[in-house]
Amino acid sequence: MITLRLFGRCRIYHDPVSPVLKAPAQIGWDAWFRKIDLVTPRRLKGKELLMRTRGWWTQEPSEIEEIVEQYGKLVVGPNGELMVELTDEKVADALSNALRQAFEDQVILSP
Repeated sequence: MITLRLFGRCRIYHDPVSPVLKAPAQIGWDAWFRKIDLVTPRRLKGKELLMRTRGWWTQEPSEIEEIVEQYGKLVVGPNGELMVELTDEKVADALSNALRQAFEDQVILSP
């Protein structure tokens, strides 16, 4: 199994950037008739983290996801980084070529 980091070009500065989950998402609850103090921490999944790049990257995240999911699986790495899990080096090369064809240098895989 190979895990590679997924980067996209920043819409403003045009350098490669990748989202990093710094802390689990915190979901709280409001009720009509009472106050609920419960807060549930929840880690985002790979696809959810990719969708957060909308407006930050030059490319539409749903289009990126469509291509990536044909070759591998979007995951969140141990340090919160957006990654793609692939079965082997050939699949990694094929995904890299597909991303290059679709987005030129706007979406990049990196070890």
